[in-house]
Amino acid sequence: MKWQQALDDYRFYLRLERGLSANSIQNYGLDVKKLMKYLDVNGISDSPLSISEKTIQEFIYDASKKVNARSQSRLISGLRSFFDFLIFEEYRKDNPLELIEAPKIGRKLPDTLSISEIDKIIAAIDLGKNEGERNRAIIETLYGCGLRVSELINLKVSDLFFEEGFIKVTGKGDKQRFVPISNYTVKFINIYKDEVRNHLEISPAHTDTLFLNRRGKKLTRAMIFTIVRRLTEAAGIRKTVSPHTFRHSFATHLLENGADLRAIQQMLGHESIITTEVYVHVERSHLRQVVEKFHPRR
Repeated sequence: MKWQQALDDYRFYLRLERGLSANSIQNYGLDVKKLMKYLDVNGISDSPLSISEKTIQEFIYDASKKVNARSQSRLISGLRSFFDFLIFEEYRKDNPLELIEAPKIGRKLPDTLSISEIDKIIAAIDLGKNEGERNRAIIETLYGCGLRVSELINLKVSDLFFEEGFIKVTGKGDKQRFVPISNYTVKFINIYKDEVRNHLEISPAHTDTLFLNRRGKKLTRAMIFTIVRRLTEAAGIRKTVSPHTFRHSFATHLLENGADLRAIQQMLGHESIITTEVYVHVERSHLRQVVEKFHPRR
């Protein structure tokens, strides 16, 4: 079996058997491609069925010179999954990464923005430009609904159920969930829809896509990152801020104000509550307030 055939079969398995999103499948594939490139550059002819633990160790050691511990751990995890697939399909009997340990990494707490910092970013938007109303609606939706970037750019007009107070979000693995949306966020989406989007010459393929570029086509992930970076710089905020920072801030601010962790899990679309528990990093003063307010012996 050649590497490309094994990779194609693996991607097919991830899509149909595990139901992963296109982004996740691409990331898993990149891990295998890095190994393939290493073998090609070094003239190593091992196939997916014959490659040994020693060769994998040498590849991991080479990769460790170029990436941090977290990326290294991610690479090992991705390759372990690939070889587990080959075992599952009975192409191999062993996993060459079985005894290779990933580097120990601490659990990284998510970066967040304060409410005043979010207000500064929104205030930095130039509403005199057509994209200004769009960008304000984008930031308000990221923060107001806690969406991932992929969920934001794929949001459709037909997913908006404003009268019911919800939007339908398609998350990882094409799993759908309904997320509450406030009247405040609804207001800015409607301004964008009525005053900007309605006047665009929309591409036939994107007539139902909510957020569009000036050519009437769907925005890319890279464009959302660029919008956030430029607004952050214009607001004079020195933190490293990405679209995901607004999602972290959404969850953290809800938790700090007494929201139930299980409810936050459902709104974020986390399969496991363990993933959501990373947001339990509030100040002790807040924890004391929670006890004083809710404990029967307060």
